[in-house]
Amino acid sequence: MDFLSSQIAHILHALQQFELTPWKMVGFAGTLMFTSRWFVQLYYTRKYKRVVMPLSFWWLSVFGSFLLLAYFVFGKNDSVGILSNFFPVFVSVYNLIVHLRHQKNSITGDATT
Repeated sequence: MDFLSSQIAHILHALQQFELTPWKMVGFAGTLMFTSRWFVQLYYTRKYKRVVMPLSFWWLSVFGSFLLLAYFVFGKNDSVGILSNFFPVFVSVYNLIVHLRHQKNSITGDATT
């Protein structure tokens, strides 16, 4: 029980010392964008009654990943955060490019590319 009490006290102390910095705001914005993409995907899946990845999902992924990567590189200098957000940036950008290319080909009727 002593261990639990000391951990709770540590958490409460950390919350009392919380300071909102500009880089933390960047990190929170990135987290909000990266998380909100799942709500967008859920909305469209329920709307169309099939799994849908709308364009907004990929834009939120790209911007959320970039903001989180910027926070971990410049604001916190945290190698774990950098590595955990580095790969999703490339995957999100790639999927956005594929999505946009597919939309363009659907409009022009070009199925070769």
